[in-house]
Amino acid sequence: MSLSPLARAESVSATLPPLLVAAERVASTVAQGVHGRRRVGQGDSFWQFRAAEPGDSARQIDWRQSARAERLFVRQTEWEAAQTICLWRDGRARMGWRSHLGAETKRHRADLLLLALASLLLRAGERVRLVVPGLPEFVGHSAVERLASALESNDGSAGLPDADALPKHAHLVLIGDLLDPMDEIESCLSRLVARPVNAHLLQVLDPAEQSLPYDGRVLFSPVDGGADELVANVASLRDAYVARLAAQHAAIGDLCAGAGFGFTTHATDAPPTAALLALANAFMPDRSMGRVGRR
Repeated sequence: MSLSPLARAESVSATLPPLLVAAERVASTVAQGVHGRRRVGQGDSFWQFRAAEPGDSARQIDWRQSARAERLFVRQTEWEAAQTICLWRDGRARMGWRSHLGAETKRHRADLLLLALASLLLRAGERVRLVVPGLPEFVGHSAVERLASALESNDGSAGLPDADALPKHAHLVLIGDLLDPMDEIESCLSRLVARPVNAHLLQVLDPAEQSLPYDGRVLFSPVDGGADELVANVASLRDAYVARLAAQHAAIGDLCAGAGFGFTTHATDAPPTAALLALANAFMPDRSMGRVGRR
C-alpha cells in the first residue's frame, strides 16, 4: 500500500511525516466511531434556511421560502454551514518533558491529537485554524500537511491563548498540561466566556505527573527555568502532591462546567484514541444540530 501524500510532503520538516502518518492512523480509527454523521458537500447540497442578515446579497435570498414566511430567508448549502474550529496546544518547554513511564513527550502527544482532530474535522468539511495571529483558515483534507508545517514553526510558547485573538462565538480546542497557577487559568477561561467562545479543554499529563512515583532522594530540575530542588524523601510528599493535583483538576472542572465548556484529561501512556474521540464528540458536525457543537 502506498504512503499517503501527507507522508511524502517535502514542505514539512524531516520529523513531521511520521507524526502526520500517526495522526492519520489515529483519525481513521476514531472516524469509525463517528461514522454516519453529516458529511458536508461541495457547496450545492441544500442544508438549511436561515434568516437574511445585513450584507446578504439579493442573489442569496430564497424568494419562494421568503414569500411563504413573509420574511427574507437565505438558502444555505452544507459547505456554507461549515464552521471554523480554532486549535491551540501548549508549546512551552515543560511540554517537552517525558518520564520513564510516558510513551512520548506531552508536546508530541498534544501535536498528534491536534493533527488527528484537524484531519477528522477537515474530512467532515469543517474549517480549522491555529490560534496564531496572521495564519489563515485551513480547508480540505490536504490542509493537514500545511497545518502540520504551521504547527512546527509556531511553538506556542507564549502561554495560555489570548481570547482577543479569537473570533467572537468561535469554537476552541485547547490542549495542554494545564499546570499553570489557578488564577491564570481562571483568568483565561473568564476571558473566553466574555468573548464568548465555545471551548473544550484537554489536559495532557505524563503518568509520573499524576502519581509522583519516585522514592528516596531526588533532584528536581525545572525544564522552564528556575532553581533545582533536592528532596530528601519524595515518598513523604506523594499524598500531598496527588491531593493538590486532584484539587486543581476539580477546580478546572468546576470552572469549565460553569462556563459550559468541556474538560477531559489524558495521560501519555494511554492510547490517543479515547482522547480524540472525546474531542470529536464535542466538535464534529451533527446532522440533528446542523452545526458544530457539543451535544
